[in-house]
Amino acid sequence: MAVSQVREKLIDAGLSIIAAQGFNGTGVQEIADLAGVPKGSFYNYFDSKDAFAVEVLERYWQKGRYRVILSDESLGDPLVRLRHYFEALAAARVDDKFLSGCLIGNFSSELSEQSRLVRDRLSEMYAGWARSLEICIREAQDLDLVGRDVAAAELASFVLNAWQGAVLRTKVEKDGLALQQFMTVVFTRVLA
Repeated sequence: MAVSQVREKLIDAGLSIIAAQGFNGTGVQEIADLAGVPKGSFYNYFDSKDAFAVEVLERYWQKGRYRVILSDESLGDPLVRLRHYFEALAAARVDDKFLSGCLIGNFSSELSEQSRLVRDRLSEMYAGWARSLEICIREAQDLDLVGRDVAAAELASFVLNAWQGAVLRTKVEKDGLALQQFMTVVFTRVLA
């Protein structure tokens, strides 16, 4: 098997198992077993388990197919796109039966104090995610769909933080109430 294929299998296996049971609850042996490769080869591809965590995050981020909704003008005005975006994310949580949540949020809770490498990448991801939301919110402000009394960047950060909190809450409650509350408050009050 080619080197890149083994590496990719390890990342895919890691994403699958870590989403289900968390990073600290997942051992290198489990990842290697799921990938069908010897445990000893893991460190041939990754300098550390933390470096592997960053690669798993990257894969998760790359698979974030819903972000294209934010810039797809064929869906409607910026507020419609934001609503579609969060509805798609919420539907994914429902489909997942509220088990895995958001890997970015999960890693934030689990690893931000343990690994500077992971924390720095998470910070970059949150900043990029907030920028995507900010662009859409600013467009909505330019169209007078959203008030300008709060800067688009601040609104975007608030909305992202509220989303992460709602997703975390669904993992505890095992229902979509927090997501419904997020949608109601964000789209009838915050972005009104």
